[in-house]
Amino acid sequence: MNQVPGVPDLQNDAMRQRLVDGSFKAAVAADPPPGVKIRTDAELQATLEAALIEHEPTEDLHVFGYGSLMWKPAMDFVQTRVAHVPGWHRRYCVRLLVGRGTPSAPGAMLALDRGGACRGLLFRIGNAKLGTELPLLWRREMLGGSYDARWVWARQGGQRVRALTFVVNRGSGRYIGSHRPEQVAELLRQGRGTLGSSREYFEATARTLQALGIRDRGIERLQRALHAADTLSS
Repeated sequence: MNQVPGVPDLQNDAMRQRLVDGSFKAAVAADPPPGVKIRTDAELQATLEAALIEHEPTEDLHVFGYGSLMWKPAMDFVQTRVAHVPGWHRRYCVRLLVGRGTPSAPGAMLALDRGGACRGLLFRIGNAKLGTELPLLWRREMLGGSYDARWVWARQGGQRVRALTFVVNRGSGRYIGSHRPEQVAELLRQGRGTLGSSREYFEATARTLQALGIRDRGIERLQRALHAADTLSS
């Protein structure tokens, strides 16, 4: 499956409206736990400008999505296709204390981690829309310091495309790459916060991967671990 049809209905996109009106940031920033610093608008802009130093402003920009961007992009894009990124793999490796988790009920969130490869969606944003779309994307992905923005090479068909994506910040203090599937599954089962639950995020991502024909063995291991935990608790 190369071409993913569909034009985003941005006028009725609740996630996008929350990014525009600031309510998404307000929900994430509500009573942040110790050690979690929410970036200011000025700090977000500085990190965005640093990333764009490597981009020619007259050209379109590609963004590689591997988690919620696949099923709720909230972006004005002109094209999206399934693509393959070598050197990074999809992994639930971030302990979540805000948004879809709290210090008393921490969850788990996806990131790209080093090694392996990942299949996801490559979004092309027209250069005329970059000034609008990228600040919204930054408000969504770069608020809490769990991610670093990084340029990667994505393979689509016979082409290599340079794309911007978000990889785990292993120095954030919330990196859980050493957790076993059973431990991550427990975080997914219990995590809940102002933006919803970690389990909902996981299931939406798993459904999207299945619909796109993308097999992810890490996700499959977590599905088995979740099923086992649900069976034990029933």
